[in-house]
Amino acid sequence: MHAVSRRYLVFLLDLCLIAVSYMLAFALRYDFKVLPEMEHHLRILLILLASKGVVFYFSRLYRSMWKYASLPDMLEIVKTVSLASVFSLFTIMMLRENIDFSRSIFVLDWGILLALMVASRLLWRVYRETYVLPRMKSGPRTLIVGAGEAGYQLLQEIRKSHKANYNVVGFVDDDCNKVGMRMGGIRVLGDTRQLSQLARDLGVEKVIIAIPSARGRDVRTIIRRCIMANVQFKILPGLSDLISGKVEVSHIKNVEIDDLLGREPARLDDKAISGYLAGKRVLVTGAGGSIGSEICRQVARYAPHKIVLLDSAETPLFHIERELSAACPDLMLVPVLADVRDRERLECLFEEFMPEVVFHAAAYKHVPMMEYNPIEAVSNNIGGSKNLADLANLYGTHNFVMISTDKAVNPTNVMGASKRSAECYIQSISRHSSTKFTTVRFGNVLGSNGSVIPMFKEQIKNGGPVTVTDPAVERYFMTIPEASQLVLQAGCLGQGGDIFLLDMGEPMLILELAEELIRLSGLVPYEDIDITFSGLRPGEKMYEELLVAGENVLATSHEKIKVLAAAELDARFCETGVENLLSAARNNDIVGIIEGLQYLVPEYTPAYHFNGQAPASFRRMRPDF
Repeated sequence: MHAVSRRYLVFLLDLCLIAVSYMLAFALRYDFKVLPEMEHHLRILLILLASKGVVFYFSRLYRSMWKYASLPDMLEIVKTVSLASVFSLFTIMMLRENIDFSRSIFVLDWGILLALMVASRLLWRVYRETYVLPRMKSGPRTLIVGAGEAGYQLLQEIRKSHKANYNVVGFVDDDCNKVGMRMGGIRVLGDTRQLSQLARDLGVEKVIIAIPSARGRDVRTIIRRCIMANVQFKILPGLSDLISGKVEVSHIKNVEIDDLLGREPARLDDKAISGYLAGKRVLVTGAGGSIGSEICRQVARYAPHKIVLLDSAETPLFHIERELSAACPDLMLVPVLADVRDRERLECLFEEFMPEVVFHAAAYKHVPMMEYNPIEAVSNNIGGSKNLADLANLYGTHNFVMISTDKAVNPTNVMGASKRSAECYIQSISRHSSTKFTTVRFGNVLGSNGSVIPMFKEQIKNGGPVTVTDPAVERYFMTIPEASQLVLQAGCLGQGGDIFLLDMGEPMLILELAEELIRLSGLVPYEDIDITFSGLRPGEKMYEELLVAGENVLATSHEKIKVLAAAELDARFCETGVENLLSAARNNDIVGIIEGLQYLVPEYTPAYHFNGQAPASFRRMRPDF
């Protein structure tokens, strides 16, 4: 039926309700007795129909789609019925001549009409959602995991959307008290422990996980039960992605590995972050990298005056500059191709742009690669950090935030020792500087360039095997957006020389990560895709630590950020140690580099030792910097 025709039909129905409500009010008022002057009351009824009909016709009642009726629509009914009653009473008083009537009838009439109007809309919606829509859905039989607010909203959206190809047959929930109850007319069939059996018994083809706050452990358990029942599974994103609070069918997505991590969204103090970023000149080094690019995206949210994007890699820099230009057309962006080891180039940039905030994310991060290239690790991770810190101090930068790593703790590799050395230098320079120098230390981030997840995905795509170093290796993980957001938060907490530690949650076995990734690809570990063990690579540890001996963890105003009460360091010792390391790097002295790292970072235990000159594979020639 055409939409206009339906509206006229609803209008005629409302006229009938006007007549019924008045007759009921009249009957109630006179105890259902027949009065001698009924023709006069019929005349009043005609006036009511005409006057109320005019108000109804010109109201907004017939511009609403009542299949989506909500509280604002109910308020519109109250307003229209009230206005119509007042208008009709005024009309009757103007035209009644000698007709006697009881005003209490009009009070009853108002209440009855209001009830009939609301009931008619409510009954239609209940009928439509309970009987009509379920019959219209011919898609795969689907179970929703989570009989809460998100599950209910998802059910409503599936019913409304013609594109939602899901025939919801029931809910399951981890709360046993909900079993047997109904939500939106759909029954809660059991708890999550019964998921596999229910799916088999009901012929379920798909499962949607609608628990945005679920822990990674719970999501992994649900997925295993789906795999046991041989059903497809999808998930709603976490609470941090459902910012609007409204669940939509378009939010349903395939389960990703970060869903299995199950981390709670970070709570940010936007006011404090905006206080040191809004309207400021911000420099981000390593802007094309995984963390650096996400820091740029997060910084852009706080309306800085300008972001200087610095990276030595042209293509990644091109991509992040183009992305930010499209997303923030009014934001001033300056892409700069430069190497943090080039002090003269950096000095020109500081003199030209005078950055007020620096986020230093440029670093070499791959442990085995840095074992083979210790000169580059020292010159970039230590030398580049020293250059930036010196210039930030010289040019009066307000805030300087350096990204560090958990591999800097009791390092067994060159990369970790180089980052710990950079931490020491940042702490030493902060003691006599007006710049607030801050270091943020965290573990692995899921999906970063060259990390374990992309490597596993590529191996699965190629048919395996998936290579894990050791079955007992475990690492801390967090998502790239969460890490970047907390870096921004830590930047406004620092008082100078602080080392902040991000809450990494519980460590996760790399083997378990590989197995879950294979399952998410719809395959069976050790059957469809084999997993092999290659042994630890040079410099790798079985597990990462978060604290150096002598460091104590103290709470901050943010529950996910801790500050380390770091051991006292001699500034002259740090500066001398760094200079000796950089001198060894300029002279291609690898033995001197290893000895220099051990001198500056006593807890460093290298994975190899040299007798005399370093092996040829470790000697890397490069020009002085």
